[in-house]
Amino acid sequence: MKYPLIAASISVFLTACAANDMTSESASQASSEVTAKQAVIVETPQPENADASKVITLEKIMSDPDWIARSPTNWYWGDDSQTVFYKQKRVGNPIKDLYKKSIDAEGNGAKVAYKDMHIADDVNALLSKDGSQELYTFKGNVFVKTLASGEVKQLTYTSAVETQAMFLTDGRVAYRIGDVFYAHDVANNQIRELVNLKMTDTPGGKSSEPTYIASEQEKLIKFVALQKRNAALKSTEDKNLRDQNDSIATATFYFGANKRVTNAVLSPDATKLIVAVAKSEKWSNAGDIMPNYITDSAMIDPQQVRRRVSDNRKYSEQVYYIDLVNEAQYLLTYDSLPGFDEDVLADVRKENYAREGKEYTSKKSPRNIHLMYNGIKWHNNSNQVAIEMEAWDNKDRWIASVDFEKAQFVSQHRYHDEAWVNWNFNDFGWFDNSETLYYLSEESGYGQLYAKELNGNAKALTAGKFEVRQLTKTKDDSSFYFQANIKHPGIYEIYKVDVATATVNPVTDLGGMNSYALSPDESKLLIEHSTTTMPPELFVKDVAIEATPVQLTRTVSEEFLSMPWTAPSIVEVPSSHTEDGIYSRVYQAAPVDGPSAAVQGKAVMFVHGAGYLQNSHMGWSGYFREFMFHSMLVQKGYTVIDMDYRASKGYGRDWRTAIYRHMGKPEVEDMVDGVNWLTENANIDKNRIGVYGGSYGGFLTLMSMFTEPDVFEAGSALRLVSDWTSYNHGYTSNILNTPEDDPIAFERSSPIYFAEGLQKPLLINAPMVDDNVFFQDSVRLVQRLIELEKEDFETAIYPVEPHGFVQPSSWLDEYRRIFKLFETHL
Repeated sequence: MKYPLIAASISVFLTACAANDMTSESASQASSEVTAKQAVIVETPQPENADASKVITLEKIMSDPDWIARSPTNWYWGDDSQTVFYKQKRVGNPIKDLYKKSIDAEGNGAKVAYKDMHIADDVNALLSKDGSQELYTFKGNVFVKTLASGEVKQLTYTSAVETQAMFLTDGRVAYRIGDVFYAHDVANNQIRELVNLKMTDTPGGKSSEPTYIASEQEKLIKFVALQKRNAALKSTEDKNLRDQNDSIATATFYFGANKRVTNAVLSPDATKLIVAVAKSEKWSNAGDIMPNYITDSAMIDPQQVRRRVSDNRKYSEQVYYIDLVNEAQYLLTYDSLPGFDEDVLADVRKENYAREGKEYTSKKSPRNIHLMYNGIKWHNNSNQVAIEMEAWDNKDRWIASVDFEKAQFVSQHRYHDEAWVNWNFNDFGWFDNSETLYYLSEESGYGQLYAKELNGNAKALTAGKFEVRQLTKTKDDSSFYFQANIKHPGIYEIYKVDVATATVNPVTDLGGMNSYALSPDESKLLIEHSTTTMPPELFVKDVAIEATPVQLTRTVSEEFLSMPWTAPSIVEVPSSHTEDGIYSRVYQAAPVDGPSAAVQGKAVMFVHGAGYLQNSHMGWSGYFREFMFHSMLVQKGYTVIDMDYRASKGYGRDWRTAIYRHMGKPEVEDMVDGVNWLTENANIDKNRIGVYGGSYGGFLTLMSMFTEPDVFEAGSALRLVSDWTSYNHGYTSNILNTPEDDPIAFERSSPIYFAEGLQKPLLINAPMVDDNVFFQDSVRLVQRLIELEKEDFETAIYPVEPHGFVQPSSWLDEYRRIFKLFETHL
């Protein structure tokens, strides 16, 4: 078979874990059988049809990746559960076309015509209560589709952008334009304004306390008093008319000037609304600009970019419950949330104060709290709403319901993390047929699924040393489908858990990496499947465990399939700092016998970016160019290791938070363990090992070369972070708090403070229009190295490149320089 279904031919450990009757408990027990200091190696098969005589070149692998595959993306089910849709990039063109394919037909399907896009592009459609219709938006307009006939009715045809389309309990359709909600009666096409949220002061109300002279003005000048009286009379008359005439929309609510709506969700019966508002801040830091030097006008274009974590903003929101029946507005305060006023940074502040010879006194004070993304979920009965919130310091997450009579939050779940709450495990919602919540939480040490009756006790539906993602609840509330890495940290299969018994069963056994979508009739899974050497393709599988998956698409090129790629082995490198090993991809040529086997080889360590990212899995990597580069290095006699150091994704809470307040130390310790493993197990000369990586990988390249200068002989840092005070608030403040509260953490985590440690050749590759990691990070580091009179470093700049390079010429130039560095010094 050209496209094997099984991604890996693996050890007895994995075979035992893959049994079809596996539960979460048995999977956890199987995982625990791997001893802490044992190097577990999982071999993946070499690509089929590969031509070993072909030479892998930089020119080829850094060229436009269309030659590899134009893999399906943005895939979803059609309404009939027999058709799938996906997008595919055009050859040599960034535009993606939508394709439609029957699961029973051969080939990759047919492109959807422009005239039919409003019918086919319904990926986020909502189903009516009786299941006969679906509702969706396309290009800002609202559509209703009758499923039995396929008839599509367009409800709006405007230049405005309609969002949040939903079926109301009474059969009408609601949607939002700006901060105004409307109800559309499909039967007679009447449109009624339900509520208007105004970010102004209440008419006739006091916007602020009048000054002394303003008060006197009203007494002294009759015209001023007259104008004020007339305005009040007009306001009263207008209110009387609206209150007593049903033909006029009446529900208008005012939240004050200089505010903005951050979230607002209407209840299904349109009687209630939850609204979150925040201050409307203007851009105030003129220093945060990114000069673009290569423009069509040949003039420098100073683009505004993100704020830095050093621009400390304690962001908060106000949450309101709006009673649309009685036209009443209530502020929901946070004081009913447990821990809302705790000084969670007390120990951090004490340590930083003490360094300055000061004493910090802890005190309780309301914390800044805001809603999380998609943080308002109404029950379909409209009697309950669940709201997910987090503290600005990101050490607490709450899920709360609302007592509408008392107009206050009722805490249903609090998750506190001494480091920071993981943004990956915040899915939550309601069961349809009972007032029961479900949610993901990392409280056990791994992201797991829980169910909780309102005001009742929580029940764990999954448990073990694995992570649960991509939840899909069945319509009858009996089960959840999810993705998890139960049988191996690097293998992600699809599972199903029974809510009543908490029994987990596998639905797929494909190996590699698998994502899915459940068909509308809940009979089949649409699966995106990949392996270490095979880009993603689409498969379909019946939900029955014994059913065989069927491949739907074939988009990988014959040229790519014929190349002699090196399939990495997954090695659990023993750690000298933790009980768990460090999972790593190792690229190495087949061992040889004879005199050459006695010669110690050379090696390169690749350091993945993002920090919280998993790359030593058994699926296709987002670092596909690096995968090909590593195969080329193997042809040139190198061994390559790519480690999921502490902070990486997929290994639980403790692995993730090991870097709290000290980025760059645990990771470098793991990198040193990787180097030692290479010298002890892969016949590598310790004096012939280089390192490279981009973004977070660039940061770790710097930290390793500055703080452990004897480990690597040469390194290249790409789009690097040199000073964490310049990175964004959302990512950095989670791990290091803020420079205001915790300068110690920033100083010991930023490479620029350790630049004097550079002793070996360093190549800095810096894109200039990088709005993620600013070019200034590289500029400041270079100036620091110059002032330290360091000699052995070089800098390459890329004037038109963002954080992720785009132009093939830039990719080629960058990797030519990296390869030259290693060839010269290793």
